[in-house]
Amino acid sequence: MAAERASGRRGRRSVLALVLAAGALPACDPARGFLPLPPAATGPYRLAAGDEVRVTVFEEARLSGTFRVGDAGAISIPLLGPVPATGLTVSALREEIDREIKRRGFLDEPRTAVEVVAYRSVFVLGEVERGGAFAWQPGLTALAAVALAGGFSPRAVRDRLVIQRAAEGEARREYLAGRDAVLEPGDVLTVLERRF
Repeated sequence: MAAERASGRRGRRSVLALVLAAGALPACDPARGFLPLPPAATGPYRLAAGDEVRVTVFEEARLSGTFRVGDAGAISIPLLGPVPATGLTVSALREEIDREIKRRGFLDEPRTAVEVVAYRSVFVLGEVERGGAFAWQPGLTALAAVALAGGFSPRAVRDRLVIQRAAEGEARREYLAGRDAVLEPGDVLTVLERRF
């Protein structure tokens, strides 16, 4: 009888240990695809859908304006039509616009300036006060993005965050990150719920 009770207690302890372990695992389960963060982006910024650029064509105001990179990956400039932009740097887009201006015969030697005026958003979800889309700026950290979302909720895991990121031409992947991780435009940051 005593042996049965001891065996039952050991069984209940094992089940309890499994339940507690299972509650802690979702944040770091390799089967869900959590990996170390990729190295920080290097090199000049590359445009993608959702970015907004200001194009100034000197001596041809009809071709100047502010344009958003559309889902198809191009900006649509009056009189020129769609100009591919996704994956290009700002200087490469300027060269592409200059080529199109010459090809259409508007100017022989166009002088064009291109600058990013609004980057695509980052998204903050999970245990924050008010999740949503927020404007990305160079150097934006996970903690700063949480601050934009009103801070951590009382149930938040504060030292491990999940970032979903899509590399160029690849599907989104999830990464486990710390508060100092630098976000990239288009990232989805999820603050996990603490298991009590």
